[in-house]
Amino acid sequence: MSTPLVILGPTASGKSDVAMAFALRHGAAEVLAVDSMQVYRRMNIGTAKPSAADRGAVAHHGIDLAEPSTDFAVTHFERAAREAMAQISRRGAQPVLVAGTGLYLRSLTDPMEVPGRWPELRAALEERAAREGSPALHAELVALDPIAAARMEPTNLRRVTRALEVTLGSGRPFSSFGPGLDQYPPVPFVQVGLQWPRPVLAERIAARVHRMMAQGLLAEVESLLAESPPMSRTARQALGYKELIAHLEGTWSLDEAVAAIIVRTRQFAVRQERWFRRDPRIRWVHIEHDPVAEIVPLLFPS
Repeated sequence: MSTPLVILGPTASGKSDVAMAFALRHGAAEVLAVDSMQVYRRMNIGTAKPSAADRGAVAHHGIDLAEPSTDFAVTHFERAAREAMAQISRRGAQPVLVAGTGLYLRSLTDPMEVPGRWPELRAALEERAAREGSPALHAELVALDPIAAARMEPTNLRRVTRALEVTLGSGRPFSSFGPGLDQYPPVPFVQVGLQWPRPVLAERIAARVHRMMAQGLLAEVESLLAESPPMSRTARQALGYKELIAHLEGTWSLDEAVAAIIVRTRQFAVRQERWFRRDPRIRWVHIEHDPVAEIVPLLFPS
């Protein structure tokens, strides 16, 4: 299989445009969307799915995998995405991953065994933490799984509790499930990140939200709410959908909902960039005006 190319970055950075331009110029490339909300059918406008024309010109994968009533998880995505990459390979094409969801991307670049959950045990650990403090739980983790304990601060309650939950619940050290998300070993992927000046990206986000509204995002949300079975908790939390649902339920005016979408999307973009910035394997390209013109030539060295 040709080395997979990953185009990543925050929302509204132009990832899909770059991937399409690369695939068209390459001639034997197919796109895999790595996005936790594009997996849902009929959630088209608010998730910025590729247009019908783009999907007709270049094969796309990772889109429309589940009904909106489904609680779709990273494990579901990983299975579907790996099968898609295998199919692309059998056709002799190059996979081009368009990645906005960091955890979904890591499930492909750094395969991980996802441990289960033990809610009652976790609740008991949280009660203990409230009484004894996070360092006391960390001391227990040191005795049970010193490798995992060394990877986290004793005061990081969320991580310490999760590690203990898995270690006690599974009967296996938490560290045995993989190196963890803070480890970045070499991988057979080329990863290119799009970085805009933050004020410019903020304006791009606002323009995209208004464009989505003009394209009929509100009607799309109304249609989804009328479906049976209803939208899952996961689908309802998607940016744009959550705020317009609040509007339709009488919590906000439409203007307030749109303003909230813009603010929350900008905040989300900052979180996306922070997640990706931790990975030293990513080559970042600073965009000034046009991501296609500024990145695609770099991907075809003469």
